[in-house]
Amino acid sequence: MKTIAVVIASLIAFSGKGHAADIIAPVKEIMEATKSNWADNNSDWTDIFDASRLDHLYSRDFVAKYQAAAQFPAIDDDGISPFDYDVIVNGQDACPLEDLTMAAAPVVDGVAEVAVRFKKSACSDAPDAKDYTTVHFLVVEEGGKPVIDDIVTENIETQARDSLKATLALIAKGQ
Repeated sequence: MKTIAVVIASLIAFSGKGHAADIIAPVKEIMEATKSNWADNNSDWTDIFDASRLDHLYSRDFVAKYQAAAQFPAIDDDGISPFDYDVIVNGQDACPLEDLTMAAAPVVDGVAEVAVRFKKSACSDAPDAKDYTTVHFLVVEEGGKPVIDDIVTENIETQARDSLKATLALIAKGQ
């Protein structure tokens, strides 16, 4: 019980006068869009990096790195995105996301890590279809509101954590 109180106090302290839920808000918006993108509802694809989202969900540093990388679109006929895959599911294919959970860790050095866990391949017959994927959103406060400063995925093959900001910097360098 004491641990829960410490986590809640840390989250509230992060936003000054806000609520713990505020830290999760930008992550929740991205995950709702991602969940909709992979749902079986034939809805239009939602770009989690469109101008309106870049403007209010991401840190200035993340936006600068994204805009630099966007000068090198992954697909010539797209001309917009530096990615040819979904950075949240970390692939080009996925099933409707299942068992999605979000949990914010205590704030450390001004950064709150929000871990999002889900099954991305549950509709598949692959041996790892029931495995969970975990994505870590690093949330900071800018202008009095929480914003996403990085998205970190777990690389199953290398056991490393891959930073999207680092990937954006490599793309901007033409790598």
